[in-house]
Amino acid sequence: MNQQLQTILDFVQQNENLTAEEKDTLIKAVKKVDSDLIISEFKLERTEKIKRTTAILLEETIEELEQKRKAIEETNDALHQSLENLKATQSQLIQSEKMASLGELTAGIAHEIQNPLNFVNNFSEVSNELIDEMNEELDKGDLEEAKAISLDIKQNLEKINHHGKRADNIVKGMLQHSRSSSGTKEPTNINALADEYLRLAYHGLRAKDKSFNATLETDFDESIDNVNVIPQDIGRVILNLITNAFYAVNEKKQQDEHFKPIVSVSTKKTGDHLEIKVTDNGGGIPQKILDKIFQPFFTTKPTGQGTGLGLSMSYDIVTKGHGGDFRVDSTVGKGTEMILSLPIEVKNHENH
Repeated sequence: MNQQLQTILDFVQQNENLTAEEKDTLIKAVKKVDSDLIISEFKLERTEKIKRTTAILLEETIEELEQKRKAIEETNDALHQSLENLKATQSQLIQSEKMASLGELTAGIAHEIQNPLNFVNNFSEVSNELIDEMNEELDKGDLEEAKAISLDIKQNLEKINHHGKRADNIVKGMLQHSRSSSGTKEPTNINALADEYLRLAYHGLRAKDKSFNATLETDFDESIDNVNVIPQDIGRVILNLITNAFYAVNEKKQQDEHFKPIVSVSTKKTGDHLEIKVTDNGGGIPQKILDKIFQPFFTTKPTGQGTGLGLSMSYDIVTKGHGGDFRVDSTVGKGTEMILSLPIEVKNHENH
């Protein structure tokens, strides 16, 4: 019992002036106070323990939060670095895609310039050697050496420009396709661009597979003036769609020897828009695949034959780069039609 309460209790018990009943009441009251005091001290002690425990937990929580904050900062730094790495990788993949499409054109270019340059035997021999060397450098990834070789080819063409104007235009188109886009729009003859890539892509495929044949159809709207576009980018889109169309009909031909492949390219002016269609009568695209064709890295081609970037890049070029529209109409077993719609921003009314 508390010492002070004990003193009071002793006093009450020894006091002769109090009746037994009064003593009993006072003793009970003192003991009740003592009991309440013990309970209060217990509660106070427990509260102190809780406070100490809470303080320890709070300190641990603060330390844990600090560790998590540092971890989040490290994760953010890692994510930022990963994003930078992804951007760099994307740029490299896009350039690889451009150079891969350029490689597909090389054989077609060689075929197209053969007839107008038959009489220039020395030039043909040197140019073919240079083209072979350029392909070797491209395979090795030495782009600088490949560009140097392509410049040599251009210089040779300039020397006999008056004998091979057609060849000169084709090679210039090749160089325009290979270099990085400046992002600058300029008046461009879309009909000529589409016709050029259709024939180059066809002869490029024929050079790799002599057994392949296809009917090429064109329907160009001659009322279309030069259209203000980024020629390198739109050229890549058209080439990609034509290459895909040839791949589709070639795949169907492998399954049916009686199948007659047809690939057609058409242009049409509709109000203030230019419509470009690339159509094939191949196997068509199933709906479950059609929903994914514009996703980066999605491809149905075997490993090594496609990066899955072609249609993704093409979609971005048309929609983001030119404010246009990209639609696909495909029927399984019948074929596919790729439709580009580009706004005609500036027209050149000069005759062409």
